[in-house]
Amino acid sequence: MKTADKIVQAAREILVAEGASAVTMRRVADAVGVTAMAIYKHYPNRQVLLDTVVAGAFQELAAGWGRRAEDGDWESRVLGLMHDFLDFALSTPHLYTYLMTDQRERARRFPDDFAGGASPAFTPTVSIVEEGMRLGLLKEDDPLEVTLALTASIQGLVHLYLGGRIGLTEDDFRALCERTAKRILDGVKA
Repeated sequence: MKTADKIVQAAREILVAEGASAVTMRRVADAVGVTAMAIYKHYPNRQVLLDTVVAGAFQELAAGWGRRAEDGDWESRVLGLMHDFLDFALSTPHLYTYLMTDQRERARRFPDDFAGGASPAFTPTVSIVEEGMRLGLLKEDDPLEVTLALTASIQGLVHLYLGGRIGLTEDDFRALCERTAKRILDGVKA
């Protein structure tokens, strides 16, 4: 593995375990076994390093998104996307928070950065909402806004859960998310 890749891997491991604030050039250097100055040969600053971690994490998410219910009916595929999202958010809460909710200079912003497939995490859900509209399963509406209504509610629940504000087991929390998603889908069905 190249040194640059080792640096990204170490930064990601620290971010996943402890959060973005724990990712320092010195910490990453110690984890890789190089000097802090050696990292600057590959990444000019901490933000570029974190941006590289983010880009890789979003690529991994996009590659695995939607595999849970690839061959199911339309609603099963929608709920499969939600469960894929929950797998990610609940298994790597620090990474989830950094990617999805922390303020970042280069974070995508709704609606412009979400139009035209620019978001690896949002695009699969937009695609399935558009499919639902084409098939007549959902009311004709703005696909981006319908997707935002669906995803933002689940993200809000995840935020409350990770913050200790929802006192359910993980299985019960997942069931709550599924019921919530179904309620929203019922509201936008044709």
